[in-house]
Amino acid sequence: MISRSFISLWHHIRYAPLFAAITSSKGRRFDRRARALGAIFGFGIRMYPFARHKFNKEIMRVFPDISRVERRKLRKNMGRNMGQTLFEIYHGKEFQNFYKEINVAGPGLATLEQARKNGKGAIIVSGHFGQWEAIRTVLKERGMETGAVYRRQKNRHYQRRLLAGIESVGKPIMASDTNGTRNLVRHLRNGGFVAILLDEKSADGVRLPFLGHEALTSVSAARLALKFDVPMVPAYGTRIGEGSEFQVDFEAEIPPTDTLTMTQAFNDSLSKRILADPEQWYWMLRRWKGA
Repeated sequence: MISRSFISLWHHIRYAPLFAAITSSKGRRFDRRARALGAIFGFGIRMYPFARHKFNKEIMRVFPDISRVERRKLRKNMGRNMGQTLFEIYHGKEFQNFYKEINVAGPGLATLEQARKNGKGAIIVSGHFGQWEAIRTVLKERGMETGAVYRRQKNRHYQRRLLAGIESVGKPIMASDTNGTRNLVRHLRNGGFVAILLDEKSADGVRLPFLGHEALTSVSAARLALKFDVPMVPAYGTRIGEGSEFQVDFEAEIPPTDTLTMTQAFNDSLSKRILADPEQWYWMLRRWKGA
């Protein structure tokens, strides 16, 4: 049996590189610190054999004809984007203060404003694309504070920083477990807004096409939208340039039909975004495993 002291030590060891990367740039401007961590992540994804293999396997599943040069460039840029995104999430309060100019568009925003005016809740669905917390930042600035569902981290240091970061952007934050589901239902019933990332593999999900291949996909968001008669709106925070600007798009509400049709509509929506800008999506999710 593994002792608690060994587990604690292992948590420290695993967290040490990230801690060093985050703290080494203290004193610099927020955007420069974010870019510094992005550069470190880009280098790591490019050089670490396991990460290279994992990325190559997934990217070639979707783009079988991609050249080696294009694959290498895409892997580097994805790593940079994800490093910046992670830094910004861990420093959610600073992120909101720094990025005041976020371009916003799309009919879904009016749908959400109307839902809030009517005292109804709403479900905002997105994926690990660009800077997804820019979506909740926009909503909070417009008086529509939005909670979120997140996956609890095994490493206590990651867990502490992640929870603090995402809580600063909006509450309540609900874990993807039984207790979290009860809190989510209560929140929606009381007219609350919640953001859910639907692009992770769901063991109890349904096999639905995603980027041209079947993937286990959770239908919970669509089920809740139908049950509580609230809008289900896809939204994306696309990173522009090297990371100092974002475009947040609130797409039209997914029509309330049935859980499979609605979930497939989201898969198609996210797939279209990824195909147009593949370096914005986190290709390391092992999205098609087990499907």
